[in-house]
Amino acid sequence: MRRPVVPTVLSACALAAAVGGCAGDEEAPSASSGGVSAAADSPPAGAGGLTARLVDPEGGEVGVATLSEADGGTRVEVEVTGLAPGFHGFHLHAVGLCEPDSPSPTDPSMTGDFLSAGGHIGAGETDHGDHPGDLPVLYVTEAGTGTLTAVTDALTLDQLDDEDGSAVMVHADRDNYANVPERYAPGGPDQMTRNTGDAGGRIACGPVEG
Repeated sequence: MRRPVVPTVLSACALAAAVGGCAGDEEAPSASSGGVSAAADSPPAGAGGLTARLVDPEGGEVGVATLSEADGGTRVEVEVTGLAPGFHGFHLHAVGLCEPDSPSPTDPSMTGDFLSAGGHIGAGETDHGDHPGDLPVLYVTEAGTGTLTAVTDALTLDQLDDEDGSAVMVHADRDNYANVPERYAPGGPDQMTRNTGDAGGRIACGPVEG
């Protein structure tokens, strides 16, 4: 079973959070030994990789992600600027279309920013936390900047660059990976949590391109 892990090196504040002391001492999502891992000090993306330029709902560019082959899987590297400080859900979505105020391809009655990108890759097959499109949370500093490098063995570049493409997505809130302890929800997490990890609205999106 694949489960993403929280990066251990993001910034001084994120490191402090990992040992119990940052941003109100809120508990970060737990790490596990699944198919996505942090990759500090990774080399830059090489030739033949994919790129996603991230924009906000107003069309302003807020970052760039590169995806490249790596030992053991696919390396995902992202740099963002101008986003709200804190932890943000960070995923790969199933459709390479990033349109503001757009309908969901699976439910046209639902509209919202970047819904055109569909759900996480693999959504509907498993609960959130085990989707191939699930990645570690992205931490944004008080200065509004954030970086993340991770390697996943759940997806290849060919799968990301298929007929309908894919998209890199940043969400408004932190991702709990559907990890809700029974003392809070005796019946388990609700369906929204199982689908998205309560990561909230979509604040930045970029189609993956060759």
